Amino acid sequence: MDERPEAPSCGPADPSAPAGGLAAAAAPAESGTAEADAEVLGLLGSGSIEIEGRLVAASNATLYCTVRGGDREAACVYKPVAGERPLWDFPTGTLAGREVSAYLVSAAAGWHLVPPTVFRDGPLGPGMCQLWIESDETVDIMALARSSDHPALRQMAVFDAVVNNADRKIGHLLPDRNGHLYGCDHGVCFGEDYKLRTVLWQWRGRRLPVTAMEALRTLRQALDSGSLGDEMSQWLSAEEVAATRQRVDLLLQHRVHPFPPEDWPAVPWPPV
Repeated sequence: MDERPEAPSCGPADPSAPAGGLAAAAAPAESGTAEADAEVLGLLGSGSIEIEGRLVAASNATLYCTVRGGDREAACVYKPVAGERPLWDFPTGTLAGREVSAYLVSAAAGWHLVPPTVFRDGPLGPGMCQLWIESDETVDIMALARSSDHPALRQMAVFDAVVNNADRKIGHLLPDRNGHLYGCDHGVCFGEDYKLRTVLWQWRGRRLPVTAMEALRTLRQALDSGSLGDEMSQWLSAEEVAATRQRVDLLLQHRVHPFPPEDWPAVPWPPV
């Protein structure tokens, strides 16, 4: 049976779930930076997790939680491996690791488009734990997704090409209250075959910006000489890591945003 990528699980689909966000005691000085990420990663990785509710729209077990460590706490999303739904095109039990790999790629390139994410043990066993991002509800995300002049959104499109995102829905875009754009739900990324499926095709075939080329060069160097390749190898097969390098090389070589695949649905359904 053809199982499709997971449904959006970024927002509080359960109205009984408490409003999320980073508690004041744990809030870094600035979001979306390496320094802020390092501060939050420690809390996510070692703090105690308390389940507050479940995001009921998600097809995999996706839990809204509070993570606490000392006098610090933050809202987070916890996705235990035991709650992952089997998919026809991704090995069973690998989605949480793919989410961690997506964070590693985003951070290594300097994009900081993925909220801080760790793999750890939790109340329902090992899984992914990611900082909850409180979206700015004044932003029209439908209009945002159609924008062709939003630099961070264009970075997101390049990032998705690198990680081969098979499920970039509009609801996976998280503009926060500080003006930073995040993306979530990266469990169906890093497939070996080209299966990019996204709502962000407005730049297809257009020349990559200089900033994107610089980020891709930084990422390529990290894959070769840094620890990024080794870290990703904990969660992905050797072939998937090699395919990631190849996608980066193709983007650097051709210097254009990719075109939709001819043998794979170009837009996720539903797109929101």
